[in-house]
Amino acid sequence: MDEVKDTPETVETEAAAEEKNEKKKTKKPETELRELKKQLEAEEAKATEANDKYLRMMAEYDNFRKRSAKEKESVYADAYADCIGNILPILDNLSRAAGSENFEAVKKGLEMTEKAFGDALSKMGITEIETEKFDPNLHNAVMHVEDETKGDGEIVEVFQKGYRKGDKIIRYAMVKVAN
Repeated sequence: MDEVKDTPETVETEAAAEEKNEKKKTKKPETELRELKKQLEAEEAKATEANDKYLRMMAEYDNFRKRSAKEKESVYADAYADCIGNILPILDNLSRAAGSENFEAVKKGLEMTEKAFGDALSKMGITEIETEKFDPNLHNAVMHVEDETKGDGEIVEVFQKGYRKGDKIIRYAMVKVAN
């Protein structure tokens, strides 16, 4: 067997190999550190982007909320103005009737006013509640009378008309009910 002797060449080669290993060992943590710094920067950029996105979304929601409140207020004001616009001709008719000294003219003015009021209610989608058969969901019975000629639950007299808009009751009809 050949014995390997430590010659200057082998010693130099071993020293170079050790030096390379040392450099690799020091390079590995530095490389790892650089990679980790890159990952950290990427994650910070993602976090900044997510935070920016969150802030924009909150600002957009706040603007939406304010815009919705303003629109709601505007819709209410428009509906109010439309309603009053429908009622003003009635006031005009009443003013003309009040200024007249002729009884027939006043009577005609009141009839015109009643018709104008009915038209205004129709334009707003308000209908009169029927008053034939008593319904506690639509009528308010304030009096009761026993009458053999009338059917059970039949409305005998209407003291105050009732009105509704769709399914919403605006005012219940005040009635007198038989039996």
